[in-house]
Amino acid sequence: MSTTVNAYSAAAADRPLAPTTIERRDPGPHDVVIDIAYAGICHSDIHTARGEWGRTSYPVVPGHEIAGTVAAVGSDVSRYAVGDRVGVGCFVDSCRECDACRQGLEQYCERGMIGTYNAVGRDGLPTQGGYSTAIVVDENYVCGIPDGLALDVAAPLLCAGITLYSPLRHWRAGPGTKVAVVGLGGLGHVGVKIAHAMGAEVTVLSQSLKKMEDGLRLGADHYFATSDPDTFRALRKNFDLILNTVSANLDMAKYLGMLKLDGTLVELGLPERPIEVPAFAVTAARRSLAGSNIGGIAETQEMLDFCAEHGIGAEIEVISADQINEAYERVVASDVRYRFVIDASTF
Repeated sequence: MSTTVNAYSAAAADRPLAPTTIERRDPGPHDVVIDIAYAGICHSDIHTARGEWGRTSYPVVPGHEIAGTVAAVGSDVSRYAVGDRVGVGCFVDSCRECDACRQGLEQYCERGMIGTYNAVGRDGLPTQGGYSTAIVVDENYVCGIPDGLALDVAAPLLCAGITLYSPLRHWRAGPGTKVAVVGLGGLGHVGVKIAHAMGAEVTVLSQSLKKMEDGLRLGADHYFATSDPDTFRALRKNFDLILNTVSANLDMAKYLGMLKLDGTLVELGLPERPIEVPAFAVTAARRSLAGSNIGGIAETQEMLDFCAEHGIGAEIEVISADQINEAYERVVASDVRYRFVIDASTF
């Protein structure tokens, strides 16, 4: 059995997203049925819808920044009840048996996490994402959204928020540490807020100073333009941690040179070309180049609780479903401050 719901999907890489209907399974014993209120637009949605990562199964309903309320629960669900405010992020299942899953690091599942969209679920059917009015997810892959967080500003936290929170926690950002965030966009602006709330000294590294007022308002202590060659000289050996949120290939010699002894640069964006790393740039001060990928369910819940405690939500522009294709173009053109969120009632 299944239920038909309204959605927006991409039928092919070269076609705009359009209204459609999809089938959602009836809830099993451990399933939660969620009435979606808001769905954030992540650049990953655009890459997938447009076939830019080369592995899209069409038709595809994107969306992995999902916030809503519980409409029904399966017979054995213990974590949630009807009416609870909940969120779903980038994956809806994993093997649950490998070392990573047992550690609560489901995003690194050794058999591969099951993405919220453009993946194949345990039932053998394609997963479809949050650009829809409802979704059915196993309770173990659902997070509670605290009452202190509005659902619209919470939605982007399910991807953008955890993508920044996880490395900040892993590399122990806090009082006495200096953190740089490369790029003040959909990811970076949330990272600035979280790093500031953790007590770190926060610097934004952006191509220009046009968003400087925003950066300082969001919690940055300093703001520098990377187009100015003096920036790299002034900040040499300055940071404990640099988080790169952009998908462009950085000049690694320059950026690694801004790290202190034992500092780490973490790649969060996904550049199309391989990263070139001069060996001397890392050996000179025992620096590290690392990567990080979203977060596990427990850590995502921790992030949501942290954001509620500190009044952190995404900076958003709420749109209707018929504005999705325009929003995609604006995201590509960096014309959003700082995250589009779709009102799911318009699907």
